Order: sequence, then C-alpha cells, then structure tokens
Amino acid sequence: MNLTHRISKIALCSLLLTPISLWADHHEKDTVSSISMIHPSNFGIDQAEIDRIKLRMQEAVDGEFLPGALILVGNSDGVGLLETVGYQTPKKVTPVNQDTIFRIYSMTKPIVSVAAMSLVEDGLLALEDPIEKYIPEFADLKVIDRNSGETRPAQHSITVANLLTHQSGLIQAIFSPDSDLGQMYQRDFADYSNITARDLAGRLGKLPVYFEPGTAWHYGHSTDVLGAVVEVAAGKTLDVVLEERIFTPLGMDETTFYVPISKSNRIAEPFHGVMADNTEQRAMLSGGGGLNSTTEDYVRFATMLLNSGEYNGARILEEKTLDLMREKRIGADVSREFFFYGEAGDWGLGFHLQPTTDDPNGPHNFGWRGIGGTIFIVDEENDLFMIYMEQKRGGPRAPFNNNVAQQMVYEAIQN
Repeated sequence: MNLTHRISKIALCSLLLTPISLWADHHEKDTVSSISMIHPSNFGIDQAEIDRIKLRMQEAVDGEFLPGALILVGNSDGVGLLETVGYQTPKKVTPVNQDTIFRIYSMTKPIVSVAAMSLVEDGLLALEDPIEKYIPEFADLKVIDRNSGETRPAQHSITVANLLTHQSGLIQAIFSPDSDLGQMYQRDFADYSNITARDLAGRLGKLPVYFEPGTAWHYGHSTDVLGAVVEVAAGKTLDVVLEERIFTPLGMDETTFYVPISKSNRIAEPFHGVMADNTEQRAMLSGGGGLNSTTEDYVRFATMLLNSGEYNGARILEEKTLDLMREKRIGADVSREFFFYGEAGDWGLGFHLQPTTDDPNGPHNFGWRGIGGTIFIVDEENDLFMIYMEQKRGGPRAPFNNNVAQQMVYEAIQN
C-alpha cells in the first residue's frame, strides 16, 4: 500500500469541492457482512486521528445539524475505520449503524454507469451510439441560444458516452434555474415522479439542449436518460437490470428504488430539508438519483471498484472496462464553465476524478456524492475507499459534512 503521496492544500481544496442463472449457481446469497474490521494502522490512521474525526462528527449532531452520521474507510482486506454518531432520525430512537437505510441520491449514478458499461461489454450498447437509436424523440435535436432563447439544429447527436460524461447538453432546473431551458424544465417537469424514466427521456428529447453535445460539461438529467437507454437496450426495467447485473452478484439485497414498509424503521431522516417518502412506490426509476442503500451494501460496490471490477469471485466489469471509465474526459475542447471543480480534477465515464496530490496529472480518486449528504471515493493509489453517510438537504452549514470527511481522512493517512 502506498501512503507516501503528500496531500497538498490545493489537492485538499479540490477534494472539498454473465447471465443471472450462472451467478445463482456460484454466488448464492451472501449472508456474511461485507464489513470485517482490521486495524486502522493498515491505512496509516491512529486513534488520536479517529478521535478527532468523531469529535467533529459529534459536533454536527450536538448542534442538531444532523440526527446522525457514519464514516467508513476500508479496502479489500477489511475496514479500518468505522465510526457512527447520533441517531437515524430526529426522534433519537435508534442509533445510526451499518444497516441504516439512506437515500443515496446521485450515488445512484455510478451504479447505473457501471450497469451501462456491462451492457457495452455484452455488445448491447456502444459508447458511440446516438441515443435516438434507443429514444427516438432525440432524433431532431435542437440547441438553445442562451442569450436569445432561439434554437438551431444540433450538429451532432447525443451519444451514450455524452450521457456518461455529462457532456450531453441536458441540464437540470436546480443547477440552472434562471436560464430559459431551466425554466422550461421547471414548467414541464415540476414533478416527474409518476412518469417512467422512458417517458421523462422522451419529453426531454423534445426540448432543446443547453449546448452542442460534447462541447461542455453540465450536471443534469444525463444519467436519468442513460437509465432509460439501458432499459431499452436490455429490454428490461432498470431495477431488474441492476438486480441481475450488480445487486444479486454482489449481495446488495438492500439497495432498492423503494424501501419495503417492513424496513421503514431503519430509514434515516433529516433535521433539515424535505426528502420524499421512499416507501411510496412510484413509476419513476431514476437512474440519476433514485436508489436507497445501506453502508454495508455500498461497501460491496466500493470494494468491487477498488478490486478492479470483482468482489468475492463475482466479476461485474472487466478490468480494462473500469480503466476506461477512469480515463479523463474533459479535454481542452470541452468547456469547464459549469464544472463543479473548475480547473481542478476531471470526469470519467460516470465518476468524478479528483487529484490526491499537488500534481494535477498524478494519482486521483474516483466516485461521487449525493445531494442528501452522502459520498464515496475509491483511491487505488492509496488502496482504500471511503464512505460517508448522512441525511441533510439544505439548512445551516454543519461543522462536519462529506467534504470535511474527505479532508480529515486524507489528513489522517498522510500524517
């Protein structure tokens, strides 16, 4: 394990910001927890550093910014840091634990991206495919002029790769509310929970895009549309695709779009921000942000990524496919105007790519976060993954959050 890289202030700032029948034969339900504890010194972390991290987490709970939170650092050998504070809900009944169910929101995106790439491996999908091959409504694509509001025909189709890299021209109203296109989204998609992902993609295909596909990065509905493309390409609904290709092989039996009522007592709820009732089943299976999961389940996904696409003998992706997903995709001809990290870091086929040293061309971690406060990062160079879980959407800035979690973990492993 290489823990020799110095984490610079610049890097810390950037951080802030197979058929299922065959699987069933060899991978029966894994009843053993994915969390097996090893000594934190395996990650260069000592008890004083753990105490500092937990103290900051506890401050967020004591100030009622969060009911509770969990942080975990592990690798293929086990988990060296697992700390929890507070309770699952403001009612303070059940402490947060590894089986607490969180709305992971955009941490859904990497899962759907992995599923899409597994279809690429099987020849059911290609990165260069124009998405009108699967969603015909995108065939007559228009680009909106941000100044005049007028539209013109797009010069290029949106490709599957554009969806994975957020270079599609699709946005989301919350990230561009004052633009003409953002206002169209607000008008047409004020509530899209009761239409299917395919319906949403079809409606988006009839609206213009924010820029010529492939020329800029902008967060938005790209992965929702990718989920619809996956459904059409696989001939199955997204929940079934994820179950067959990821969840069953990995034993992620508690990662679902909707939570059974029988498990509702394990759902984390926030002090701040409104979060939908995730036990209420709706038509929308959002590839961009619809999943719920536990830390124990997400460890399985993160371990698979750290272990080059394999977990406990179940291969989800070929190593060369995962390497492709981690290639930097924001080239010199792609605008960073809307990129969350400015000139720092990059984006791959479904993951953020953030440097872990002061060398922008050096090693980087990959992963993504959710708007409810969750995050995961996978760091191959330092042989670790980190998962942080909380539920908070809006409200006052807390003394501990997913940015602080990353910063303090990297400070701990460098000391």
